Amino acid sequence: MTRISTAHAFDSTLDRLVQRQGELSDAQQQLSSGKRVSRASDDPTAAARAERALASIARADATQRAVETSQTQMTQTEGALGDAGDLLQQAREALVAAGNASYTDAERRGFAQKLSGIRAQLLSVANRSDGAGGHLFGGQGSNQPPFLDAPGGVQFRGIGGQAQVAGDEALPITLDGRATWLSAPTGNGVFETRAITSTGSAWIDGGGVSDPSALTGSTYSVQFSVSGGATTYSVLKDGAATAQTNVSFASGKAIDVDGMSFTIKGDPAAGDEFELRPSTPTLSVFDALDKAITELSTSSRSSAQIAQSNAENLRNIDSVMGRLQSARSDVGETLNRIDGVTNRLDAQKLQGVTERSNAEDLDMVQAISDFQSKQSGYDAALKSYSMVQRLSLFQYINS
Repeated sequence: MTRISTAHAFDSTLDRLVQRQGELSDAQQQLSSGKRVSRASDDPTAAARAERALASIARADATQRAVETSQTQMTQTEGALGDAGDLLQQAREALVAAGNASYTDAERRGFAQKLSGIRAQLLSVANRSDGAGGHLFGGQGSNQPPFLDAPGGVQFRGIGGQAQVAGDEALPITLDGRATWLSAPTGNGVFETRAITSTGSAWIDGGGVSDPSALTGSTYSVQFSVSGGATTYSVLKDGAATAQTNVSFASGKAIDVDGMSFTIKGDPAAGDEFELRPSTPTLSVFDALDKAITELSTSSRSSAQIAQSNAENLRNIDSVMGRLQSARSDVGETLNRIDGVTNRLDAQKLQGVTERSNAEDLDMVQAISDFQSKQSGYDAALKSYSMVQRLSLFQYINS
């Protein structure tokens, strides 16, 4: 019985010593790593929480990379649109100066050359690369410059629409070049005025809307007659006569037709005709400049022709400037949206980091206290083992 009791005490004490040593080793490892959960077996529930948090952080990082790509592209695009706006402002100032009646044909040709230079710069801006093999205004993809300067005018060779980053956030990395550069509204955005026949000295302004509810979307023509020194006009709607027939004409007096108001200045000749037709989104930045360049290069125009041309060209430049400014505003809204997405992703990452920390990180104060407690327990077990070893027969005989 003595031999059995001694062996049992020896084995039991050794088991406790090994257990205490293992616990102390685990505590040392936790203090070294700063992690309470290093393996799934340490705490399966906490390990699962940490893994979900890590996946959330990874998703946020991937989305943030896509967002940063969009931010870079949109910042470049906003800069390009700003450059285009500055160039068009220069073109407008040149057109205003070219409208001076005292200028000669040679001086107007000088303005036409200036506009040609501005046009070339605008084409370069429209074809600007994003620095990564693409183009800012290439739409849904183009491995070549999206705009081609062809004999009939500048053509868009890209794919309409916008390319977007992959991921949860639908953020653009390009703009639709056709919509941005080639689709400004004609006229004043509601209707367009133009001279069909003008052999006298009259010209028509761009007009404006006086009553939106009265607009019909029809095409109108204003036809002039001169008889016995009296000038009258008749308004036709889609080719049919209206109540405004043989109305006495006064230069510069506003004419109102179905919610539209416009003025015709000068002295119309018999048979002169002016037209009002619905606006369409078909005005190109380059066509607007081409028209101005051609007309400024034309010699021997009458003062009425110069006035009419200048009014139309300024109206066209204002329209394309407005379209580009609208596109720039849209890009600005996108950049604001990107800031909001970035803030949201930062919050998501912080939440994930916090959740992961709560699941697996070590409370150092508690861990040090536990380590000291385990160390004391190990020391006690070691002393107990030492005492059991002294129970051997040889030590008894030697005592």
